[in-house]
Amino acid sequence: MTPTTLSCSAAIVAALSAVPTLAAAETFAPKVLVMAMFEAEAAPWLKNLDLPNTITVPGLPKDHDALSCNADLCVMTTTMGYANAASSAMAVGFSDQLDLSQTYVLITGIAGVDPENGTLGSAAWADHVVDAGLVHRIDSRDAPSDWTSQIVELGAKVPGEKPGWTAGSEVFTLNPALVSAAMDATRDVELADSDDAAAYRANYTQNAAKGAPQVMVCASVSADTYWHGDTIAQEVADHTALLTDGAADYCMSQMEDNATLTALKRAAEAGRLDMDRVAILRTASNFDRAYDGQDTAASLSATSGGFGPATENAFRVGNAFAALVIKDWDRFEEGVTVD
Repeated sequence: MTPTTLSCSAAIVAALSAVPTLAAAETFAPKVLVMAMFEAEAAPWLKNLDLPNTITVPGLPKDHDALSCNADLCVMTTTMGYANAASSAMAVGFSDQLDLSQTYVLITGIAGVDPENGTLGSAAWADHVVDAGLVHRIDSRDAPSDWTSQIVELGAKVPGEKPGWTAGSEVFTLNPALVSAAMDATRDVELADSDDAAAYRANYTQNAAKGAPQVMVCASVSADTYWHGDTIAQEVADHTALLTDGAADYCMSQMEDNATLTALKRAAEAGRLDMDRVAILRTASNFDRAYDGQDTAASLSATSGGFGPATENAFRVGNAFAALVIKDWDRFEEGVTVD
């Protein structure tokens, strides 16, 4: 090897050593991390915000393997259902590419709504999140004739009896100070609506269902099974009240949040994030039961007109909260607690 060749080789080595590797790169610490469950939920965030940077995270689904970020906020898509939501949340929660220790995590997506509590397009901040899948169940065709519900709590013997044992992830109570701050920041957000949604909700007799969409606080209930109908909705409402001693008022139904929260809790227990900085926002794309005189199967397959307003309102309301956190970081940096 000639001296010239040696000099060139040394220069190349020196140049390469100056390029930071992924392992050596500084971790990114967003002020807000938005978790959507599928493409249509993420789309308004990606369309309306400038998110020029991507962070690819091992363990995310191959079709949604990167976070889209700007200097303060990132958006990710977990994909739907318990297994996908928990896996994606775990991947991000334990990623060494991210510092989430002070990040506010906003889980936001669409849901079904109890017509006693809300209507199409309504946005609900969750104060409690309850799992409707971790139960015993006997179909009414096989259950004792005097049973009033197919749901029997874990370890219980009859409907309405308190659980005898727990899996540990049935109920999450979110930071009430953060829920209050989110509600205060968003109660006056102008919500999207549609003529189709207004026409559909006019079929319902409940005052909440017939009214215009609004921002509210209530309990969100998770189940991997997409359930529908007045009978099971009432069973779920009773289950929710029983597990929380009446503290939780069921209004939103969805398919991920207990799973996502369980994964985030594991990350929090490892010191990687703060559960008091986790907020959940669900917006109503459909009712959870038929209106009077409507067949339940027809209700399940109906086009209510709520999907468009729900996906838009998840962005409008969620972004209003995220913008507040970013703007008033001096207030939010150390966390939000009850005065």
